[in-house]
Amino acid sequence: MTYKINFSHAGSLALLAVLVWAAQALRDLPGGRTLVFALVTGAVLGLVLQRSRFCFYCHARDWLEDRNPRGLLAIVLALAVGVVGYTVVLGSWLPVPQPGKLPPDMHIGPVSWVLVAAGLSFGAGMVVSGSCISAHWYRLAEGSTVSPFALVGSALGFILGFKTWNPLYSLSVADAPVVWLPAHLGYGGALLVQLGGLALVAAWLWRGFARDAAITSAPGIGPAVPGLGTVWRNLWTGRWHYWVGGLAVGLMGAFAVVRMRPLGVTATLGSAARQWAQGQGWIPDRLDGLDGFAGCATAPQSTWFTPNALLLAGLVTGAFVAALASHQFAPRWPTWRDAVRGLSGGVLLGWGAMTGLGCTIGTLLSGGMAGALSGWVFGAAVFFAVWAGLRVKAVLFR
Repeated sequence: MTYKINFSHAGSLALLAVLVWAAQALRDLPGGRTLVFALVTGAVLGLVLQRSRFCFYCHARDWLEDRNPRGLLAIVLALAVGVVGYTVVLGSWLPVPQPGKLPPDMHIGPVSWVLVAAGLSFGAGMVVSGSCISAHWYRLAEGSTVSPFALVGSALGFILGFKTWNPLYSLSVADAPVVWLPAHLGYGGALLVQLGGLALVAAWLWRGFARDAAITSAPGIGPAVPGLGTVWRNLWTGRWHYWVGGLAVGLMGAFAVVRMRPLGVTATLGSAARQWAQGQGWIPDRLDGLDGFAGCATAPQSTWFTPNALLLAGLVTGAFVAALASHQFAPRWPTWRDAVRGLSGGVLLGWGAMTGLGCTIGTLLSGGMAGALSGWVFGAAVFFAVWAGLRVKAVLFR
């Protein structure tokens, strides 16, 4: 046991040293300050996601199977905090929102049946593979045997999405409305509608707290104030409270947009898959209208030193720091079932993320926070697919 603790602590410290060194090296590159910000933001995000188990699929499953609302309430909290933060930021950039004029780089996409299909595919991929793409990234640090296959499958799903994009674009996406709520309701109206909707969802979920709301402390006696040593140990024991993850993700989503593009975890994966597939001649060189939409951009890059790539590298590294420090890095040898689950679920995830212009982080969180109707539609489709998928799974494996 002593060896395990020492190894875990040493590994965490070594990764932190690598992060500091990388941040210093990035400062000398063009746009170095933004790259450093992306790397640090990713590292903090990875730590928060891993420690708080912030996973859209897990949170939805907890509610649908066990009626535990804490995870979904954390997602609602993240969205609410982000909506307020985005409103403040976008209101300073574009004081008078107008129809037909969108804020630059925000994840505001077209709304059509294609977007619904993308959300359904992504939700089904979550059920099959056991996580969304963002959670698969941080679960690499926990030694997941499914996540590596799921990420490979996601790349294949992106390639499949690129192959089907042009027909879908001509059929529906080209003429689909791109709806930014503040342009139609004003910032105040959009904020009221979105926070009101989230409040109704939170009130509906809050009923789940009724059965475990018993007060365990003696009357008139508050909990003792823990010492600093206890606080530090609690950071690396078990998991953080759900609300901590929700609050942190919401704040980071709002802060990130000030210095770089909105949060997203699929742009680098999609860009690499697109560049490789085009080199093989598997997909068209021209993807109609794709690069004109804001979202998790997949245009081939000439360098890996992009903000999204550094964000992703930081996320995985930060998750490894958290997993090692909390002794939750527990790898094992994968089975054929792990490979099949990961690859098949990953293809569904990748096709949905490519066709929906992002995943639960890029399209739902970043899009919803920005007031994009596409974000809310995508999120509803994903949740419905998870609900339906879990019901089918319960029947098949009963």
